[in-house]
Amino acid sequence: MSVKTLHILLDAPSLKRVRNGTFNFFNRVQGIFEAEGWKVVTLVDGPEEQARAAAFGGPTLTHMEAPTHDAALTCRRAYIGAFWRIEKSYERWGWPVAKTRFEPGDVDPEEAARFFGNWRAWQFQRGVDVADDGFVLIPLQGRLLERRSFQSMSPMEMIGEVLARTSCPVVATLHPREAYTTAEREALEALERAHGRFEVTEGATDMLLRRCSYIAAQNSSVAFQGYFLEKPAILFGEIDFHHIAGSVPRDGLQAAFDKLREAPDFAAYVTWFLTRDTLNAGNDTFDRDLPKKLRAHGWHL
Repeated sequence: MSVKTLHILLDAPSLKRVRNGTFNFFNRVQGIFEAEGWKVVTLVDGPEEQARAAAFGGPTLTHMEAPTHDAALTCRRAYIGAFWRIEKSYERWGWPVAKTRFEPGDVDPEEAARFFGNWRAWQFQRGVDVADDGFVLIPLQGRLLERRSFQSMSPMEMIGEVLARTSCPVVATLHPREAYTTAEREALEALERAHGRFEVTEGATDMLLRRCSYIAAQNSSVAFQGYFLEKPAILFGEIDFHHIAGSVPRDGLQAAFDKLREAPDFAAYVTWFLTRDTLNAGNDTFDRDLPKKLRAHGWHL
C-alpha cells in the first residue's frame, strides 16, 4: 500500500523555519498529516520544485503563490496573528471573503468590542498615541511606474490623484523589501520637487500610521492594520479587505474618495473578516478545522 504524500512549497526562509520547528502554521499542518499516516515533503518554492509538484499531481500547499496544479491549494496569513486562509487561487480579491457582503448588524457588538480590543492591544501597545495630524499616508509597494491587472492605475498615478484631491500634506513610505529602480526614485523625487507638501520617507510607517488622517494605497496590508486604529482607507487596487474602504476598482474614483467621510464599524469589520473562513493556528480547534477546510476543497484527509 502506497503512502499518501503532501508536498509543501515554501520560500527558503520559511522552509528553514519549518525545519527548525518555529513556523507554527506549517508545523501544525505537518503534524496533522503525519498523525494520519501521510508523508510530508517540504521543498523550496522554485521552478524545478513547482514542476515536480505539478508532475506529482497530488495534494500540494503553496505559500502565497499560485497553486501548481488542480489538486494544489495556496495558503496565506490573514495579515495578523495566527489567522490563515487556504484557497484555490492566490488572487486575494477573488476569494470568497472578498465577494461576500459585510453586514455590521450580523456581528455581535460585545464580541466585536472584545475581539477588536484584544487584537489592537496585540498589534499596538495599550494606550498608544493615536491622533489625526492632518496628513495622508501612502504606503508604497512595488513597480511604481506600472499598472498591473488588479490596479485601477499605477502607483505613481495614484499619488497624483491623491495630491490633486487634497490640500493636506502627503507622506509616502517605501517598502523595506522592495528594490526600487532609478527611474522609480527619480519619478518620486520629481514629484517632491513639484509638490512642496509631498514627502517620501523610508521607515517609520508604524508611527505615521498612528498620526495620519487616512491611508491611500493599492492594496497594502498597512491599510488593514490601520483599521485597528480606526483609520479610514482608500484602495486603488483590488484586495480581500476592501469592504469598509473606499475602493476605486469597486466604486470609481469620486465615490471612493467620498466614502472616506463615512464612519465604518471598524470593530465589527475586523471581527467579521478575521473570523470568517479563517483557520486559527493558535487554537486547539485547528486540528479539527484544518481537515474540514481541506475536505471542503476536495481533499481526502
